[in-house]
Amino acid sequence: MAYENVLLEIEEGVALLKVSRPTALNSLNQAVIIDLIAAFSDLDADDSVQAIVLTGEGKAFVAGADIKEMLPMSPAEVRKFSTIGHTLMDSMGKVGKPIIAAVNGFALGGGMELAMACDFIFASDKAKFGQPEINLGIIPGFGGTQRLSRLIGKARAKELIFTGAVIGVQEAKELGIVNKIFSAEELIAEAKKVAKTIASKGALSLRLAKSAIDCGYDVDLKTGTTIERDSFALCFSHEDQKEGMNAFMEKRKPAFTSK
Repeated sequence: MAYENVLLEIEEGVALLKVSRPTALNSLNQAVIIDLIAAFSDLDADDSVQAIVLTGEGKAFVAGADIKEMLPMSPAEVRKFSTIGHTLMDSMGKVGKPIIAAVNGFALGGGMELAMACDFIFASDKAKFGQPEINLGIIPGFGGTQRLSRLIGKARAKELIFTGAVIGVQEAKELGIVNKIFSAEELIAEAKKVAKTIASKGALSLRLAKSAIDCGYDVDLKTGTTIERDSFALCFSHEDQKEGMNAFMEKRKPAFTSK
């Protein structure tokens, strides 16, 4: 499928998906969000893809939601806009393939919310993060108040959101927002390298592992361990389990078939 606002490359089981609106620092308007929803749906259905790297074209990851588009909106219109944004973020959690955010520059407002909707974040040494919506007289509208507090704790999330501060990548790593930092030149290659490692695993076990972690995160421990137990048992219904265990016993690399 052709997209107007995103670029897509697929190689060795890894999709590199780029938000491509560089003249507006890749800001999220409704058209970009709709393209991203479609792209993630297509990639989830594509059996040749086992992992996804999400980044931005040019010097920004995503600098935020499109203020020019939002400015004249009524409360009803902006609620619809927020709903479209939430649909995107929620749909990313339903993609059964790991999504790595490769944050190459500004990830502010909606851009930070987009990065947090990924499974984990790698960032360049030039990356900047923040939820500066308070400076515009508004609050995060694409899940920032919820995902950031779950990621770094309620008090730290309140500090960032209440002050509207923009922080550097090292502080973002110390807070637990970013997993790893790379030079700007190495970021995409390193993200793709990890994605290729992930893509070499069995698709079913990846899907079940992602689902068990995400579905179990916000429930009580007993419910979470039940989700894990059922997912663990389901692995034994597929040839990948037999292949993986036999390969271990035979001291060879497994050749998983659930691609």
